[in-house]
Amino acid sequence: PQSANSDIGETQSIQSTGARVVCIRSKLMWIICTIVAIAIITIPTAIILTKKGNVVEIDLTTIMMATEKGSTTLMLTTTKSSTTAIAEPGSTTTTAAEPIPTTTEAVWVPTGSMNRARTSHTQVTLKNGNVLVAGGQFGDRHVLKSAEVYTASTGLWTNTGDMNTARFSHTASLLTNGNVLVVGGTNDGSTALNSAEVYDPSTGLWSNTGSMNNARFCHTASLLTNGNVLVIGGYDGSTTFSSAEVYDPSTGLWTTTISIMNTARCEHTASIFTNENVLVVGGGNTVYLRSAEVYNASIRLWTTTGNMNIQRFQHTASILKNGNVLVVGGGTTVRAPLSSAEVYNLPTGLWTAADTMNTARLYHTASILTNGNVLVVGGRTKDNIPLSSAEVYNLSTGLWTAAGTMNTARLYHTASILTNGNVLVAGGMADMNTIFSSAEIYG
Repeated sequence: PQSANSDIGETQSIQSTGARVVCIRSKLMWIICTIVAIAIITIPTAIILTKKGNVVEIDLTTIMMATEKGSTTLMLTTTKSSTTAIAEPGSTTTTAAEPIPTTTEAVWVPTGSMNRARTSHTQVTLKNGNVLVAGGQFGDRHVLKSAEVYTASTGLWTNTGDMNTARFSHTASLLTNGNVLVVGGTNDGSTALNSAEVYDPSTGLWSNTGSMNNARFCHTASLLTNGNVLVIGGYDGSTTFSSAEVYDPSTGLWTTTISIMNTARCEHTASIFTNENVLVVGGGNTVYLRSAEVYNASIRLWTTTGNMNIQRFQHTASILKNGNVLVVGGGTTVRAPLSSAEVYNLPTGLWTAADTMNTARLYHTASILTNGNVLVVGGRTKDNIPLSSAEVYNLSTGLWTAAGTMNTARLYHTASILTNGNVLVAGGMADMNTIFSSAEIYG
């Protein structure tokens, strides 16, 4: 009898254990089947089934569970966008909500406005991560000598020391010592300046330095690997220049290059390669140009290179991670903006047509993102309408895609990359009666 009772007890124990195993297996199978069924029915949407409060969130690969007050919510999402169906407690009706973006795709966000509206100014990201904006104009006759600094950590602008000379259509270059060199420009739109001055971020003050040999605006300035600055071309109100000159920060003096460009030009672009050669592209004098030439900094000589497929001015040029140069937009005339883009191959000296932008534009900006892609922003149309659109050139595919819409349509604005990889766009105009102090961030 004792043995029989023991056998019965063992059997009951085994049956009880087996029942628990079956129960656990059943629950597991129910959970698995439920998840699979929901996935089949709802992907790529998000479904929320609500009782009162427990949450099971399935984010493609991650399941998170929480309990509170005996309630249960099951939510399935995807990484792009979702349509949400909600079942209210005690109700069998569902309503579809608006699509909810769940990606980390870059968007445009307003940030602090400058203290002064300005256009045709300069913008430089300093070594400390803050951004210096200097000069520009406010309306037809009001030229600015003020400067201000954007603090990236707070999103606020602070006035800093004024330049010694009011100017617009000048250039600003970050020197190797962290100071900023501002060169040339104009204070009335017709008379060029030959003066230059240096901003010291540690003091917030400007000091005059040596003047250029030629007064010029609508020129370019390129920082050479030896720390000198090469200023090229430009216009003095009556003459377009083929000359170039080099600024030496150690002496504060300018030296004209031994040779001059083969073609005088202003409103062109200049791109410096790792070998210190500088590619100058397009622009205009009495006509708009498709020619290009290269300055060899080691021997200080200019040589012509392949012509672009089409003439253009007020375009942008960006050195890609593969060493090629992407030239974008601009115009064949002020009334004929371009959507075309082309790529310069350094080893061959030849140009190849690239994918066409979605929107023709000139007076825009182009910024090289940390992933190597190129962000093009704003500008204006052939009808003189400012653009709020932006688009990105994908280096790996060679294609353009839309990159959202700025909060303010603008041209003659500035843009620079922040230390976190975001892009700060500031100022600009819709027309000479509408100048902006606003700024916004792409990231």
